Amino acid sequence: MRSSRLLTRLALGVTAAVAGAVALAPAASASTSHHHPAKSAALGTSSLAAVLLADKSGFDHNGADYDVLTAAVLAVLKAKPASKVSVLTDGSVALTAFLPNDRAFGKLVKDLTGKAPASEKATFDAVAGLGIPTVETVLLYHVVPGATITAKAALGSDGAKLTTAQGGTVTVDVDRCSYHAPRVTLADADTNSRDPKVIAFDINKGNKQIAHGIDRVLRPIDLP
Repeated sequence: MRSSRLLTRLALGVTAAVAGAVALAPAASASTSHHHPAKSAALGTSSLAAVLLADKSGFDHNGADYDVLTAAVLAVLKAKPASKVSVLTDGSVALTAFLPNDRAFGKLVKDLTGKAPASEKATFDAVAGLGIPTVETVLLYHVVPGATITAKAALGSDGAKLTTAQGGTVTVDVDRCSYHAPRVTLADADTNSRDPKVIAFDINKGNKQIAHGIDRVLRPIDLP
């Protein structure tokens, strides 16, 4: 069954990427002239974990928030307290994260299983079923360490390649079509899926840790 093969490949491929790939490294771009991280000295130290945990709603019917992501982060840290994912709890460390909303995780589960999950809890259960090493690596693929990249910087970074905490890269694509406002898309390692678009900018702005919401989950391997 195709869905079974996709799940197996994601779990095996991503788990294999854990070895030697989870160490935090400075972010890199294809063109440093395009990549202008904000100065961190004047920024606050509120962590992204604090932002995520501030939402006390839990699993609900709001696909635009980050309940599944929050649960995934907590699951990894519970199983592996020393995981590199814990950087999200340390607001003194500069980073940029791309946060898939609940609807994004639902799309991932549907792509992998062929069925749309019935609820956010079902979405999380399917994601958690991939195994902690896989979830950890997928989360790290959404984190760009060492840089506080604001919306303004992102919009000026067309073509930049960002090195993630997982070790892979994502490429920034800025569409400046005259018919709409500039749009930022992130090209991941999967050439067969639609790339995530940034749909919410500058979450936790003013701090060393900043985030942007995206409408799909970044995939660190190429699925068939």
